[in-house]
Amino acid sequence: MIRFAARALLASLLAVAVSKTTYAEPRRWRIDPEHFAIAFEAMHIGYSKVLGQFLKAEGEFVFDETTRTLFDAEIRVDARSVFTNHEARDNHLRAADFLDAERHPIISFKMTRAVPKSETTGVVEGLLTFRGVTLPLSVDVTLNKIGRYPWGENYVLGLSARTVVKRSLWGSTYAVDNGWVADEIPIQIELEAIRE
Repeated sequence: MIRFAARALLASLLAVAVSKTTYAEPRRWRIDPEHFAIAFEAMHIGYSKVLGQFLKAEGEFVFDETTRTLFDAEIRVDARSVFTNHEARDNHLRAADFLDAERHPIISFKMTRAVPKSETTGVVEGLLTFRGVTLPLSVDVTLNKIGRYPWGENYVLGLSARTVVKRSLWGSTYAVDNGWVADEIPIQIELEAIRE
């Protein structure tokens, strides 16, 4: 009887030890500003697509690596950092016709829920605040890789995200009616985040 109890106790201790090493706790991740790109494109009078980026952004989220569950994701973009490699155009983009960056310098996205599609893909639903207007937006997300960096001590998660913003819904209607500037703007996000 004593031997059986000892075996049972040992089995229980091993089960607890395995469960602690197998199941990770949700951890906070900070997006690495050196590996964070937010790009967009907009058709210009039907001739070509203008390509641009926002050069300053930050964000963080909580992620459970074991369950692949995402929580509390938020991204903040400095609207004044828009860049298309054309100074006059960039100044126009910062003006009230487009970003209205002087009055609303921060574009933010806060998730409300995440819907997994597979082990590495899903949809993050949230609220996009742009030009002082807050509306729902869905973002398609792909988890590229997660693990220890090849050098240093950082544990890193990398992902790609895609969405389309219909800017007129947020009050940017300049040149929409005559078709000179596209209303629907595809957005591409590439990032790496460091586990804290």
